[in-house]
Amino acid sequence: MNVAPTGRPPVIELDGLGLTYPGPPPVAALHPCDLRVEQGEFVTIVGPSGSGKSTLLNVLGLLDDPTQGTYLLQGEDTSSANDSRKAALRGRHIGFVFQSFHLLPHRTAQEDVELAMLYQRKPRRIRRRKAAEVLTRVGLAHRAQALPTQLSGGERQRVAISRALVSEPSLLLCDEPTGNLDSETAASILGLLDQLHHDGMTILVITHDKQVAERGQRILTIRDGVLFETAPVEGGVPC
Repeated sequence: MNVAPTGRPPVIELDGLGLTYPGPPPVAALHPCDLRVEQGEFVTIVGPSGSGKSTLLNVLGLLDDPTQGTYLLQGEDTSSANDSRKAALRGRHIGFVFQSFHLLPHRTAQEDVELAMLYQRKPRRIRRRKAAEVLTRVGLAHRAQALPTQLSGGERQRVAISRALVSEPSLLLCDEPTGNLDSETAASILGLLDQLHHDGMTILVITHDKQVAERGQRILTIRDGVLFETAPVEGGVPC
């Protein structure tokens, strides 16, 4: 296991990781790649539609299995993990934020965030307290009892971020988190991600928007299933 200078393993460590869908003919959705994301990094991955962004996100989120290579999450090799272990790793280490929010239509913001902790079997009073704390953290304490239909797009995304954060994950995976938002609202969500990063959160954002990508400390590009480290000059070098 490679260990970061902090003495802790990287949050993400990929070694020759790839995914090929069986044919005929076989389709290489993600060519073998190496990637290391350290604790507290803010990494963005940019690429056009069909480039392999969603495939990579699903593999990183333990939703799809790679067909080759290894993936260490917080130092644990996920390749030998069964479905229940992967579910446990997702619940413990990964928070997801999606473009479409995925809020429950008949639940308040408070209830939606609380439900994210059900699998942790925490008492209801603790779920209620932690949900209130994280909604306060993202500036939504005053909207805790609002339904999704009563929230703006930016507020709904903040609820989604709260839901992702409430389990105190090691990694925040964001899939086009500003894709459904106007420019002003998008800027506020990016500002929130900046603050979370400043507070020590490890963040990986998948986007097609170069302006969003530029918020990261490190920018990667994916094209035709090949992951590149974006270089200061035009083009990139394979990760």
